[in-house]
Amino acid sequence: MKLSSEFPALRDFFRGYFHEDCIDEYGSMEAAARQFVKDADRKQRKVVAYEWVEFSKSFEKSPVENINEALNEMGSACEFADLDEVRKVTRAFR
Repeated sequence: MKLSSEFPALRDFFRGYFHEDCIDEYGSMEAAARQFVKDADRKQRKVVAYEWVEFSKSFEKSPVENINEALNEMGSACEFADLDEVRKVTRAFR
């Protein structure tokens, strides 16, 4: 499965917000997601939130390492420490 073609808006989000300076700039991946919600227009927020939900569903029963591998494949320079961080990003998109 080529995730970047399946989730193009999410790929763009990862590259724009989950970059190498993400933690320095935002403090956490959750805070980066919250900033995106503030920065993006309604349509962008809706598409990225939808893709995040679908992406998350595909990794529901996976260890965090598998999620991080997928993030990396899609252009993220960040990794989740645990599944609680994944849930926090999910809440940020709601």
